[in-house]
Amino acid sequence: MAPIRRRGNKIKGVQLTLMVVGASGTGRTTFVNTLCESDVLSHKVCDTPQEAHAEEGIRIKGHNVELEEDGVRIALTIVDTPGFGDNIDNEFSFQEIVNYLERQYDDILAEQSRIKRNPRFKDSRVHALLYFIPPTGHALREMDVVLMQRLSPRVNVIPVLGRADSMTVSELKAFKKRIMEDIAFHDIPIYNFPYDVEEDDEETIEENTELRNLLPFAIIGSEEEINIDGEPVRARVYPWGVAEVDNPKHSDFGKLRSAILSTHLNDLKTLTEDVLYETYRTEKLSRGGHSDIRDSSILPEELATQSVRLKEEQLRREEEKLREIELRVQREINERRQELLAKEEALRSVHFRDWACAPSTHVF
Repeated sequence: MAPIRRRGNKIKGVQLTLMVVGASGTGRTTFVNTLCESDVLSHKVCDTPQEAHAEEGIRIKGHNVELEEDGVRIALTIVDTPGFGDNIDNEFSFQEIVNYLERQYDDILAEQSRIKRNPRFKDSRVHALLYFIPPTGHALREMDVVLMQRLSPRVNVIPVLGRADSMTVSELKAFKKRIMEDIAFHDIPIYNFPYDVEEDDEETIEENTELRNLLPFAIIGSEEEINIDGEPVRARVYPWGVAEVDNPKHSDFGKLRSAILSTHLNDLKTLTEDVLYETYRTEKLSRGGHSDIRDSSILPEELATQSVRLKEEQLRREEEKLREIELRVQREINERRQELLAKEEALRSVHFRDWACAPSTHVF
């Protein structure tokens, strides 16, 4: 995606909307509860043999949480997608997520079009989407590729490997490498922590390069704490040892949390506002409000260019309309002027005739 220079969060209190997408068993629920340090999402109850065949379908739900990161209050909205990936045919799930993302854009577009704005209007646009890739150890599935291709033009997609502790270090390294090769091969425009070597400082370039090299983030989640050397630590205990959530040698959780809630929060919001939403808005306005036809194959470097191009086309059409109105008004003015001149000439003729016909009066 187009590089956007990062700015620090200098305001007190920010709003962030994060969507989490992944099939059951990929660690989505545990990650959210670990991120928020509370039971935000409930775990799915295991199906009974009698109900295992039932396909409930996707259900998109929002959950509001108040967090604080580096002294900044964050009003975080978690948009969960239970039921995703649990069906044989997931086309409906794909479309439901796309429709949800675009409805949030439609809501703010309608609000911005009002003469009198609603001071209580809540911007519910999704700023980032964490896609949980199943830890198969092989490569991206077709479903993974199609989903990320369709969602990337509408939201900042960040690929994540949940349950990273289910693989050895070498297996995990090889799996992450294959995933990024698949993403590059299929030209999937994920959020890859962009930077500009000419505009950004060395610290930003170094930090973004490090985060980019971690993609997809391999994370471990745990809702329980254990005691290690007298200190409570979030971890998972196995017969072979302990996997710590916040230990960078064990998990990328800390880096991902910091990026989302602190260092790159403004980047995600700015990119959503200036590129993703602006592209959608200009596409919709250029079609006269109809958005049935959507191009989901836009490459990241084309997003900003297309937005500018659509804006220019819209301005050109508006200028043509203004010229037409100006010509029509000028024509009406000229016609009105001719009518007034004709009436004035007629009155002058009547006045002259009356004066000529009037009897002369002589005084002696």
